[in-house]
Amino acid sequence: MADALSARQIQILKLLIDEYINTAEPVGSEALDKKYNLGISPATIRNEMSVLIKTGFLKQTIS
Repeated sequence: MADALSARQIQILKLLIDEYINTAEPVGSEALDKKYNLGISPATIRNEMSVLIKTGFLKQTIS
């Protein structure tokens, strides 16, 4: 299934995992945008995160 992910989705997934390991807190799109300056908007990051949730790579937390 990893073959179905784009390079950008893989990059975002790796950053999300690293941030979660470092902070033990849920990681949002704006936090990734501010820290890593990926050159894409937080909305685009959210869209990619949505794909990662739908494909089972992420689980969405509700606070």
